[in-house]
Amino acid sequence: MPGEMVDDFLVWERVHAGAQGVIYRVTGPEAARPLLMKVPRFHSADAAESLLSYETEARILPELSGPHVPRFVAAGDLRRLPYLVMEQVEGRSLEDELARAPMSAAEVARIGAAVADALRSLHLQETVHCDLKPDNIILRPDGEAVLIDFGVAWHARFPDLLAEEERLSAGSAPYLSPEQLLGVRGDPRSDLFSLGVILYELATGELPFGMPVSPGGQRQRLWMEADPPAVLSAQVTPALQEVILRCLEPQAEQRYQSAAQLAFDLRHPEQVPLTERASRKEPAGFFAQTRRWWRARGAPLLPPRVARLLDAAPVIMVAVDTAHPDDERQPALQRVTGEVLSLSREFRLICVSVVKAAPPGSEGGVGPAQLQIQHTLRLRNWTAPLGLPAQRLSLHVLVAPDPAGALVEFARRNKVDLIVVGAPRPSEEALAWWRSVASAVTAKAHCSVHVVRVPETKESAAGA
Repeated sequence: MPGEMVDDFLVWERVHAGAQGVIYRVTGPEAARPLLMKVPRFHSADAAESLLSYETEARILPELSGPHVPRFVAAGDLRRLPYLVMEQVEGRSLEDELARAPMSAAEVARIGAAVADALRSLHLQETVHCDLKPDNIILRPDGEAVLIDFGVAWHARFPDLLAEEERLSAGSAPYLSPEQLLGVRGDPRSDLFSLGVILYELATGELPFGMPVSPGGQRQRLWMEADPPAVLSAQVTPALQEVILRCLEPQAEQRYQSAAQLAFDLRHPEQVPLTERASRKEPAGFFAQTRRWWRARGAPLLPPRVARLLDAAPVIMVAVDTAHPDDERQPALQRVTGEVLSLSREFRLICVSVVKAAPPGSEGGVGPAQLQIQHTLRLRNWTAPLGLPAQRLSLHVLVAPDPAGALVEFARRNKVDLIVVGAPRPSEEALAWWRSVASAVTAKAHCSVHVVRVPETKESAAGA
């Protein structure tokens, strides 16, 4: 609320409320600079995605620099209040500028080149935005573009939390690239497709593929050609149409291969090599569209993910029972995990907890957001003694009725090389193994499974 102190920051008015978060103007130790505080919403239908988006932005934003991103200032503690504080960028949202569409070719090119410059800076920092849309672009008074909202972004040096949970098409449906729909998030040319959608919208006032709400409607961009923008606006020049339609090619290999190349063509329309795209007056005919559909129809919705940067590095998954953080088996599981990691110079550790949601209205039950945060914090505490850098570690809380099945499926999707899981307690009856999560995982996993058993102590033997 206005007037409330959050750590070192004094809260003023709310300036924006979106599906994923609320933004407030704040002042703090750096009072000379206007600041914004972004507080994530965890009351949506999918609390897990909101938490993943917050964690993603909290990791990536501090790593970014330059005039095309807001300067990171501080992050809140997830145990008390998660938030991100960043500089308030002076300027206007590109969404507001869309009210003037259709714009002249010169103005579309000017704005497009500024956004391409910002994407070039982002891509040089090994980051793909993955949610480029007018809402996430601010134009400074001097015409420079600033990119905001990195909750869906991909970074080469950090685990892709969204991809690991198969939330591959996260983002805004009208602007998603074909490869995002096919499960590839780390291709910078995806952002160029999204920029092509924005250029089309600026030039015509229309979206090239409409506002699809179903997976089938979204998949149409894998084969369907957009109406040539010059048909919708007489202000679109042949050079601008060539640039826009090249950005919107379904195959990434046929688009611009870098944001720098796109920016150059937008600034030098007289040097744009014109192909049949420039003079196109209508979309491809029925038979041509049918051929394109036939080629695209076999593309799976979720093909194998883009190759990992270090194929030789093992991916190790540890199943952690965060429902019982003080269980006697936890220290043994931590010790074995450290020993396994010590065998590889390059590795990725994925820690997964599977919990069951409390029935609605049950006594003592917590909501999905609180459940996600509670068990994420327990995972974080569990991994703290390992002392791993953020680049090597990712944490996931899965809500599922079948823990073993959820673990096996998660490991399969993420190409895990080794699963580490705890055995039943030594004091439990002999049949406990056959009913245990460890037994089911061992039987069904596609990879090796390391079962950690705690030796039976004299005390537990006497109690048995």
